[in-house]
Amino acid sequence: MSRKFPGSWGWIRMSRIDSAFQRLRRKGEKGLITFITACDPDPDVTERLVPAMERAGADLVELGVPFSDPMADGPVIQRASQRALERGTTLPEILALVKRLRTRTEIPLVLMSYYNPVLQYGLGAFAADAAAAGVDGLIVPDLPVEESGPLLEETAKHGLDLIPFAAPTSTPERLARTAEVARGFIYCVSLTGVTGMRRELPPHIEEFITRVRKHCAQPLAIGFGISNPEQAARMARLGDAVIVGSAIVNLVEQYQADPDLLVEKVGDLVRQIKEAITLSSSIRTIGQPTT
Repeated sequence: MSRKFPGSWGWIRMSRIDSAFQRLRRKGEKGLITFITACDPDPDVTERLVPAMERAGADLVELGVPFSDPMADGPVIQRASQRALERGTTLPEILALVKRLRTRTEIPLVLMSYYNPVLQYGLGAFAADAAAAGVDGLIVPDLPVEESGPLLEETAKHGLDLIPFAAPTSTPERLARTAEVARGFIYCVSLTGVTGMRRELPPHIEEFITRVRKHCAQPLAIGFGISNPEQAARMARLGDAVIVGSAIVNLVEQYQADPDLLVEKVGDLVRQIKEAITLSSSIRTIGQPTT
């Protein structure tokens, strides 16, 4: 049973996302959040990948809503969105997919969508339907925190966590505002640019995460550019969770013609990354007091 507690936008339930981070904190572990584009290459594969990633160690799963102009996404996820759109994927279809997944798993599910599809659906209708389907949170890359009030109000009514971004360019004022409205966790963008696999991580990431922690008490999940176990382990020592997307979506592209092999390859990668994160969890999180 979920608990409810007062918040600035009314009474907020204890979401699956909150519960996942509490469980990780109790175990002294860091989380792994995996991303795939919904219905890429088709809904059946997505329905297989989500439980497979959970079995391999994922703590939360993001499902990308394909969009024609994915400004925050690099080439790998752009191509995934195009594949999903070409097969006719719609937002109602994705919500139906989530509803089917909810008969098989209780893992927290977060939709990452640009604002236009949500706005066209209708803010209130989307929040109600997403919650009814079993969605736990929403990430909107092109919605500034200063303009998030209407959507935040609707998502709060239905117990959805609206998850904001913090970037290396965020000012102290922006971080303070982010902390006021954030639900679930804060998505820390490790670099300026788009998603994608990179050989090197940004050199000033520790300073950035330390700065975010000065203003934000919510769990911090670090994403963009993390593509292998070694990079994930390093980022896990800084934040509360690591987000891996393009490396997984790249496997979807490579092995889409063989769904069985695809599920196996994705499971292997997620397992390796989770193992690396777990091994790194004994090192104190940057900016957090020792216990």
